Amino acid sequence: MTAATDYFASVRAEIERRDPNQTEFLEAIDNFFKTLEPVFEKHPEYIKTNILGRLTEPERAFQFRVPWVDDEGNVQVNRGFRVQFSGAIGPYKGGLRFHPSVNLSIVKFLGFEQIFKNSLTGLPIGGGKGGSDFDPKGKSDGEVMRFCQSFMTELQRHIGLDIDVPAGDIGVGGREIGFLYGQYRRLRGAERGILTGKGLSYGGSLARTEATGFGLLYYTEALLKAQGDSIKGKTVKVSGAGNVAIYAIQKATELGAKVVTASDSNGFVYDPNGIDYKVVQQIKEVERGRISDYAERVATATYQEGSVWDFDVDYDVALPCATQNEIDGAKAETLVKNGAKYVACGANMPCTPDAVQVFKKAGVLLGAAKAANAGGVAVSALEMSQNSERLSWTFEEVDNRLKDIMENIFAESQAAAEEYGLGKDYLAGANIAGFNKVADAMMAQGII
Repeated sequence: MTAATDYFASVRAEIERRDPNQTEFLEAIDNFFKTLEPVFEKHPEYIKTNILGRLTEPERAFQFRVPWVDDEGNVQVNRGFRVQFSGAIGPYKGGLRFHPSVNLSIVKFLGFEQIFKNSLTGLPIGGGKGGSDFDPKGKSDGEVMRFCQSFMTELQRHIGLDIDVPAGDIGVGGREIGFLYGQYRRLRGAERGILTGKGLSYGGSLARTEATGFGLLYYTEALLKAQGDSIKGKTVKVSGAGNVAIYAIQKATELGAKVVTASDSNGFVYDPNGIDYKVVQQIKEVERGRISDYAERVATATYQEGSVWDFDVDYDVALPCATQNEIDGAKAETLVKNGAKYVACGANMPCTPDAVQVFKKAGVLLGAAKAANAGGVAVSALEMSQNSERLSWTFEEVDNRLKDIMENIFAESQAAAEEYGLGKDYLAGANIAGFNKVADAMMAQGII
């Protein structure tokens, strides 16, 4: 046992004592700690100042009641959350997730990851996350509006331009951001920078909708380029059919790859000729339908229930863009058997620790979520800059900045891995590169 591993064990034990049932948060902590040992061996001052004990405890966390009235006149009640994890390098920044699975553990896991994702962008934004166990699926526009208005009535007490700037996440798209912003404006006045992911007519940024998916491919291309390879000509599996997946499919296709799958919570479609992102976009974003509808419209496609990662077909690149822990050890073994050499995470923590070990053993290169899917928050921060300047940049300008940011994220992750003798462990490299910036800021600001 080294001094670092002893220290990690003591911090981990204290977190579990306080929050024994927060399994997702504990998993995120475990995954992160595993990669930091060489950093703490080199910097014993981090142990002396208990930097992880401070960093793993949110600066503040809010849980609140969200009452709203459905279309039948019945009063419903949901829980709302906002966790402001670390403001060491800038105002809290992170999405709002509306999904039945949302609880404090999930919000804390997402917020903790967000600290280092935001750090990697090189932009001055801290880490936070929020949301509710409200499910917008199957709700009318009126019901979603009334919920969002009630949610923002409480949230507005805790956010501000230089304090906390939320964005969207799963279940929170343009419709929800619009309702949330409208209620904030009614209560507090017009502050365009208070939310990101806004519509173009009221302060949004071009390329924000595409940012996470496009950024994922810019990162993936940088990863492959570092191996003397290219995404062009590759066969790609994508999971999910939401915002990230749609624009990942688009950009992968534009870069010369062939994406053969897309999925939702019920099942997946397989199209050997390549998924048409425009059809997926029409079904999921316009009609709010199911991915099974794709197979009814595209003659070459078939639909199956179950996980896309159990589907036995050869491919080169995996882009999990659905949700956390979607690839476990067994699914990772199938991925390896199918010949995939690269995994880049569009979702947050989509691979379990067992899956990560399978990839390492097989030599599959893994792009960590906090690095590979940072494009969304990067362009959110660029939206904040445009709002502050009272200017709108062109799509090309934003997209070029996004590409530069994602390539820099890979380069910094690669450099950190090399500095600590970790070879091509880009997951560890991303953790270390993101952590170092936050740790330096915390050390400079004293014990706060």
